[in-house]
Order: sequence, then C-alpha cells, then structure tokens
Amino acid sequence: MGVDDVASSAARRALHATAYGVIFATSASHMLNDMMQSLAPALYPVFREEFSLTYFQTGLITLAFQITASLLQPFIGLFTDRRPLTYALPSAMAFTLSGLVVLAFGWNYPLLLTAVAMIGVGSAIFHPEASRTARAASGGRYGFAQSVFQVGGNFGQSLGPLMAAFIVVPFGQRSVLAFTALAFAAIVLLTRIARWHAAHRAARKAAAAPRASALPRAQVVRTMIILVALVFSKMFYLSSLQNYYTFYLIQTFHVSVQTSQVMLFVFLGSVAAGTYAGGPIGDRYGRKFVIWLSILGVLPFTLLLPHLGLVGTVIDSVAIGLVLSSAFSAIVVFAQELTPGNVGAVAGLFFGLSFGLGGIGAAALGALADRTSLTFVYQVCAFLPAIGLLTYFLPDLRSRRL
Repeated sequence: MGVDDVASSAARRALHATAYGVIFATSASHMLNDMMQSLAPALYPVFREEFSLTYFQTGLITLAFQITASLLQPFIGLFTDRRPLTYALPSAMAFTLSGLVVLAFGWNYPLLLTAVAMIGVGSAIFHPEASRTARAASGGRYGFAQSVFQVGGNFGQSLGPLMAAFIVVPFGQRSVLAFTALAFAAIVLLTRIARWHAAHRAARKAAAAPRASALPRAQVVRTMIILVALVFSKMFYLSSLQNYYTFYLIQTFHVSVQTSQVMLFVFLGSVAAGTYAGGPIGDRYGRKFVIWLSILGVLPFTLLLPHLGLVGTVIDSVAIGLVLSSAFSAIVVFAQELTPGNVGAVAGLFFGLSFGLGGIGAAALGALADRTSLTFVYQVCAFLPAIGLLTYFLPDLRSRRL
C-alpha cells in the first residue's frame, strides 16, 4: 500500500469516526439554548400574578412560541438539507438573544407573546441544523449522538425553572437580561461548531448519494403517521406537566412557588436522564423496543399520578420522566432511517411537532383546567400513553453502523 493509499485510508477513518467533542459541544449548546427558552414557562406564576392571566392566556404564551418553532422547523430543515447554511446555528442564537431582551422589558401581554415568538424562530433554526450536526459527528452511533444532543436540551429545560426560582422570581423580570451573557457564549460556541460541520460536509461531498428507503413508499408514509401519533401522546402528556405541574403542586399540596419550581426541576432532570438512556439502548436493541418500553410502559405511572400524596407525586413524576422521555431520540432516528437524505427535514418535522403539539396541549389543557380542575386534567391525560399500542404496527428496523 502506497503513502497516498495510507493517507486516504486514514482520512476515511477520520471522516467516519465518532467526533465526541463535536457531539458534546452540540449538546452543551442545546443545553444553553433550551435553558433560555424554558425561562418563559418557568415565569408563568409571575406573569399570572402581574398580568392577571387566565390558564388559557397562560397556555397561549406557550402556543405563540410553539407555533413559530413548529411551523418553521420542517421547512428550514428541508431547505438546509438541499442548501446548507454555514452560520445557521449562531444566527439562531441571535434570535433567541433578541427574544430574551424583549421578554425582560415586556410590560404588557402582547410584548410577552412577541418575545416568545422571537425565541421560537431561534428554536426553528437551531434544532434541525444542530441535530444534523450531531448525526454527522456520530460515526454511525446515531442513537447515542441524538440522545447526547437531546439530553443537553432536556437538562437545559430543567435548569430553566431552577434559574427562575433563585434568580428571576427573587429579582424580577428584568433579571432575564443576565441570561443574555449565556446567549453570547452560545453564539461563540455555535460558530466553532458550524465551521467544523462545514469542513466535514466538504470532506464528504464526493461520497455516494444518500440511499433510498428500503421500504415501499406507502409503508413509509404509514409508519410516519404512526410516529406522529406516538409523538402526540408523548408531548400532550409532557405538556400537562411542564406547564401546569407547578400550579398543581401549589393548589393541591399548598407548597410555595419556589418549592414548586424545585420540584419541576426534579421532574425535568428525570426527563433529561431518560432521554440519554433511550439512544444507546436503541442502538443496541432497536428503536422499536425503546418506543414500546417508553410510551406504553409509562401508562401505570400516569394512571397513578392524580391519586398520590405529595411525596408519592414527586416520586411518580420522576418515574414518568425517566420512562416517557426515552422515546423521542428513538423516534427521530427511526424516522431518519426511513427517509435517508432528509436528516434535517425529519429532525425539523419531529422537533417542530413536539413544540407545536406541546403548545396546542398547553392551550387546550389550560382551557380544560379553567372549566374543571388540574386534577381532572391529569386524570384525562393519564390515558394518553395507551396510544403506544400503535407501536405494534411499526416495521422492525435495525440500526447499522457506517
């Protein structure tokens, strides 16, 4: 073997190796991104008191964010699959930074809606591109890379309520400005990640075109519909906890606002832990197994939740977070394996769906809570994981290393 052949072989190995540094850097940026995005929901008790909002109006704040994020994400992902944009990631964070500034100075309800809509635009740009970057760095360990990327976002979401409890609630709405420093740091980090991805993309440019799906088109469409239904069940239930868990704890067990925020942090921390577990398990045992275990397996815990005391509720919420959250990375990778060559579009579709369904769930469940009670909301939502029975109809795809 000549020197050129050795160099070429080394280059191919480097191209297909798992770039752990890039994966963890992408996860860290996801943490910063989602921590800042989660500040608005964590501030709901403050907004409700200051602006005298109903549960429905509170849900509309989430809906404003989720609509901009969910509607734009698939289109941005599809566009950048065809025409990659080198600096899409830092540009996304610039939108989030601008939204934080408006949120800090939002003196009325319309400005709050404007702020979260701007943050939603940042999210719509960030998630498809960052998910594509994590997959490019995976070296074939797609579930692992997607889980590490996703767990950063979940951890960031869990930090949002904690930051609100100890910084924003005591020091007021203007303290949101302190988080713009993190946004600047994220822009710097994302600029470096974007440069790596551009170089990696250029190195792979001469590779073969993406393979077509091995399944018939009709089966691919049917499978995607099932995956969307599974995401619906997951996100509607998670929305009930992410948006109204603090109110439920305050009303049912008479805990303080700060205590409820800490308990929300505990729940969201369990979501982060469960998210990480789903990817490696899916790489080893298959995505379908993880989806079965996650969505249908959480049903006993959701049925128990409305009937427990304070300690039981906290413990049960941790179990729900661990089990239910493991499905998302498996669903995303499953869908990407169905439609090779559309990594960004698929990521945008499912991240967008998760945001959109979460927003619709927040508004719908808020309206239901206004008419009934939060206890009734959790009694109704407890049956959503039964939709996991649809997993039976998914094809048994097996992940293959590059």
